[in-house]
Amino acid sequence: MNLHKLLLARASAGKPLRVGLIGAGKFGSMFLAQARRTPGLHLLGVADLDPARGRAALMQVGWPAEQIAARSPGDAAQHGDTWVGDDAATLIAHPALDVVVDATGHPAAGIRHALAAFANGKHIVMVNVEADALAGPLLAEKARAAGVVYSLAYGDQPALIAEQVDWARACGFDVVAAGKGTKYLPAYHASTPETVWQHYGLTAEQAKQGGMNPQMFNSFLDGTKSAIEMAAVANATGLTPAADGLHFPPCGVDDLPRVLRPREEGGQLDHKGQVEVISSLERDGRPVFRDLRWGVYVVFEAPSDYVQRCFAEYGLVTDPSGRYSALYKPYHLIGLELGISVASAGLRREATGAPTGFRGDVVATAKRDLKNGEMLDGEGGFTVWGRLLPATESLRIGGLPIGLAHRVKLRRPVPAGQCLTWNDVAVDEADPAFQFRREMERRFGGARAAAQ
Repeated sequence: MNLHKLLLARASAGKPLRVGLIGAGKFGSMFLAQARRTPGLHLLGVADLDPARGRAALMQVGWPAEQIAARSPGDAAQHGDTWVGDDAATLIAHPALDVVVDATGHPAAGIRHALAAFANGKHIVMVNVEADALAGPLLAEKARAAGVVYSLAYGDQPALIAEQVDWARACGFDVVAAGKGTKYLPAYHASTPETVWQHYGLTAEQAKQGGMNPQMFNSFLDGTKSAIEMAAVANATGLTPAADGLHFPPCGVDDLPRVLRPREEGGQLDHKGQVEVISSLERDGRPVFRDLRWGVYVVFEAPSDYVQRCFAEYGLVTDPSGRYSALYKPYHLIGLELGISVASAGLRREATGAPTGFRGDVVATAKRDLKNGEMLDGEGGFTVWGRLLPATESLRIGGLPIGLAHRVKLRRPVPAGQCLTWNDVAVDEADPAFQFRREMERRFGGARAAAQ
């Protein structure tokens, strides 16, 4: 509430909130489409490894060429236009910048950009949920120490779920479950970039014409992206995964309170306070009635007989007992909604969701029997998918995080379906992302992590 009013006040005072975007892909482009329409917000710069792509993204969503001709971030700050280049460090360090948005999708880059933002006193909105799943709890802690905001990205599902959890708790409800919908069948865990399009009903040629990246789309299908996003939700809300990860129960919106209640009460939850992803497909492939494929939900419990009667009086859909109900949002608008996080961080110094602990982790899991000497290809690839585990279990087994399972070589065979560990691969221990992740494990995992 009132973010638009605060933005108007900044516009009226001639002191717009200055934002730098890193990564001009689809999410970033959708933000750019709305940024030029948002009063009180000045896009100071766009940094992309391919500046031509950054300029093309701006032009595609309606920015005039003369508005993106600044020669430097300083020039852009002076004249109120936008700089485009490949030097993210220079953009982050510019004194006029208020908020950094990392939309790269690359976990190591996200950690690097976040640390640079903290060092320069800038808030950061982390669209890059891969970086958050890899090391978000430590990034959030370092942001607090630097006196800046580290935030999940509104428009992406984890922040929207965190908002719903906050709503329920602020109303005095206990949260039973929260999560999102997706298209899921158990066979999808073995999907590769060569098989992905058949599950989307596309040919490889159609996907190529649409500029679709098969490995990225495969990460949505094989369960990795769902695991990454639910790890972010667990770490931000205090909800926890089931002991063996996500179950993906088929469920439509009208059945949320019935399906997402504890098993001993007729539902499919391991425990109250669980993160879970529901499938838009029945296990035989039939579509779920009134599915939530694109949306998010929270299931909450009536704390008393009186509130249970209120649920009935006001027409809430409940489970058969009348105690459990749900709130859902059928869509998420990706970068079109990202300005909420930018304004919240820059004007209120509030995150739209941020890690408060290390509760969920995403561990690389073999898609097939892997041989000694094979090179792993990371999220959405041919070799591994990401399984959500409680962080305590990941630390117990020494699990290899999916964010670091790219371009590393196996030291021994790993059978299909088995989680990989640090001992299974030859890692570059000098890599800054590896070192940061291990620091997080020591910080949040105690003696167990330190001994590994």
